[in-house]
Amino acid sequence: MKKYNDMEIAKSPRIQKLVDNLYANMPEIEADRAYLLTESYKQTEAEPIIIRRAKAFKHILKNIPITIRENELIVGSATKAPRGCQVFPEFSYAWLEEEFDTISTRTSDPFFISEDTKKILHEVYKYWMGKTTSELATAYMAPEAKQAIDHNIFTPGNYFYNGVGHVTVSYEKILAVGYAGIIKEVQAAMDSLNVSDMDYVRRHTFLEAVMISCQAAVDYGRRYALLALEEAKNCQDTNRKAELLTIAENCANVPERGAANFYEACQSFWFVQMLLQIESSGHSISPGRFDQYMYPYYDADIKAGRITCEYAQELMDCIWVKLNDLNKARDAASAEGFAGYSLFQNLIAGGQNKDGVDVTNDLSFMCIEASMHVALPQPSLSVRVWNKTPHEFMMKAAKLTRTGIGLPAYYNDEVIIPALVNRGLTLADAREYNIIGCVEPQKAGKTDGWHDAAFFNMCRPLELVFNNGMDQGVQISIETGEVENMNSFEEFFTAYQKQMNYMIGLLVNADNAIDVAHAERCPLPFLSSMIEDCIGRGKSVQEGGAIYNFTGPQGFGIANMTDSLYTIKKLVFEDKKLTLTEFKKALVMNYGKGLDKSVAEKVTMEIVQKLVADGNKVTEKEIADIFTIALNGGVSTEDKQKYDNLLDLIAEVPKYGNDVSEVDEFAREVAYTYTKPLETYRNPRGGQYQAGLYPVSANVPLGAQTGATPDGRLAYTPVADGVSPSSGKDIHGPTAAANSVAKLDHFIASNGTLFNQKFHPSALSGVKGLENFISLIRAYFDQKGSHMQFNVVSRDTLVDAQKHPENYKSLVVRVAGYSALFTSLSRSLQNDIISRTEQGF
Repeated sequence: MKKYNDMEIAKSPRIQKLVDNLYANMPEIEADRAYLLTESYKQTEAEPIIIRRAKAFKHILKNIPITIRENELIVGSATKAPRGCQVFPEFSYAWLEEEFDTISTRTSDPFFISEDTKKILHEVYKYWMGKTTSELATAYMAPEAKQAIDHNIFTPGNYFYNGVGHVTVSYEKILAVGYAGIIKEVQAAMDSLNVSDMDYVRRHTFLEAVMISCQAAVDYGRRYALLALEEAKNCQDTNRKAELLTIAENCANVPERGAANFYEACQSFWFVQMLLQIESSGHSISPGRFDQYMYPYYDADIKAGRITCEYAQELMDCIWVKLNDLNKARDAASAEGFAGYSLFQNLIAGGQNKDGVDVTNDLSFMCIEASMHVALPQPSLSVRVWNKTPHEFMMKAAKLTRTGIGLPAYYNDEVIIPALVNRGLTLADAREYNIIGCVEPQKAGKTDGWHDAAFFNMCRPLELVFNNGMDQGVQISIETGEVENMNSFEEFFTAYQKQMNYMIGLLVNADNAIDVAHAERCPLPFLSSMIEDCIGRGKSVQEGGAIYNFTGPQGFGIANMTDSLYTIKKLVFEDKKLTLTEFKKALVMNYGKGLDKSVAEKVTMEIVQKLVADGNKVTEKEIADIFTIALNGGVSTEDKQKYDNLLDLIAEVPKYGNDVSEVDEFAREVAYTYTKPLETYRNPRGGQYQAGLYPVSANVPLGAQTGATPDGRLAYTPVADGVSPSSGKDIHGPTAAANSVAKLDHFIASNGTLFNQKFHPSALSGVKGLENFISLIRAYFDQKGSHMQFNVVSRDTLVDAQKHPENYKSLVVRVAGYSALFTSLSRSLQNDIISRTEQGF
């Protein structure tokens, strides 16, 4: 008898109709939430901020328009328009007002915004001047930290402009007892307080806010019950009328009470997921171990004959579609770094329970089946792998990978669990980890991880070494000496470490300033109701109410810095092929290659602006001359040949990603320049900083702010993503690349590492192709690699999709820690994906 139901389940015709409706139009910005939030804030100005937040949430849920989309079985939408988005002026607003006339035509994640919406938001925004978290965070930041941000050493823009998100709540608790159960728990906590307690005021006020928020969620569900009944009365289609009546019954019970069956559990889950997005604009609100907390309801219904696996699959498919209905507008620069309209809602299947027993079940397989049916970027499906993962589950996952949609990502229990224990989690909690957003592990319902807290470009401190702490003529960092006077590689590498340490300290200052600003201006009582031990401690997540508190900014450029520093070690100090002075000039001159037209225009503008700022008059001819030099490199034929020869020498130096022990062991040391200093710092919530090594897709826009590097990378081109080798440098096949990456210390990078590989579809053809693929993953994980993800698509397909996007509207690819529709990405990001090394077995 088979232990798992791993058969293919037919896709319901309903699902494609839902998908087609979802993607019929460009996403739209709506103003309802911003208007209602502001209306409430004006009425509560004399009240504590946590109460104001709760009352605003209540006012929004009572009055925001609601809709049941055609053919839906799972209901609840944050916007009237499919894939629309609300806006959140309490975090920031100026960027959107500045982009009113360009957001619909920008290259990354454009949104339609009507003239009426612009007028409403323009009026709303007048109230928020001086009241946002971003403004308060700016006031708290040290001047030198702000300067480092301005010079693109790192960017904490994720939480500077937006809510935090990056959390998995206790879904299972709401499924079990509903918000009525939370209200009962809060009332008991309030009854236990003594009015004379020293922290009575803070605790009582917080608990009151939680109660208001939970009751608002209950009332919101009832609104949908009434709407479904109303639509059922007017429905002429017998089948749809019956569906609407069932929807009304579901919403009358959940999320107020515990779910009575699998369908109600699905609906309750969705209300939680969507309402968290209405409370705050934070992304990466991740469903976590869906197959575990939903399984008891599925199993009970199957055994009682109340549901078929086909109908259960259809309900899950509906949730998968709904996860793509949620959306978020970011400023233009952030949209480049998070391209693809992604909300990074990570849902993970498989793995073990708190006792170390594998708990793969039928729903684990059905999660994979749902991603096959829907073929959309959300949820960002992941699977947990360890030595007891069933082979049939790995085969099912590999078949999904073979479809080419970049799902699932694979995670190694045998690295992540001990890494989390090392950070202070109990073994039982660590065994029950899930993934947040791209690649970040945490224990659901107990953690405020602040994952993705900043992007740190490890290439920029190397530029500061070459310029003794100067950037664009400004002293933005410490002086570590002129490179012309450095006589050993140890001296040069020490200078790099010093520049890294200084800038990491400034990153911490910036993140802590933003952290404090969120606690003071935007505590989230609804979220806090589902995170342990906020109710027990009587304070919000933002104030440190969670059991586990971390801050996880990510570094990227490992491959570039490994290859760059190793190249300097070999060519300058060991082989004496050139001096640091000569290398510095080669970098300044971009190896004589000039710049592409758009970058040359940007550089020309920056040079002209600086000249004018210094009091110089610049003629049209001088501007044209500057542009020509930028475009062509401004070097003689003799120098061009010299730089070409240097690039040939660089190409001969062994590179990270080819299973060369000396290089790979050095890569480990380079990674430590980021991971080790960072873990010495603490955050305002009492938790520890922990490093991640992944870029989302910021390696492209932040690479566009970075000059040439000694590994031969040209100025303003993408930096390597995650812990992957630089594109085209891993020339000895997928196993050699995996062996190199496995030699990094993945345990210390407990906020997650990201390893991308791209395969030609023929590599995974047939059973043998799938078995080879699984063997690659197992071998990498046996060597203590943490994560792997894959694109299975040919270069020719991607190039054709770039030329003829109208023919590839449903082409989904893996970007970084997430998948996205290829045609929704900026051209520069498309080029980065195309350029990745295409592997085969």
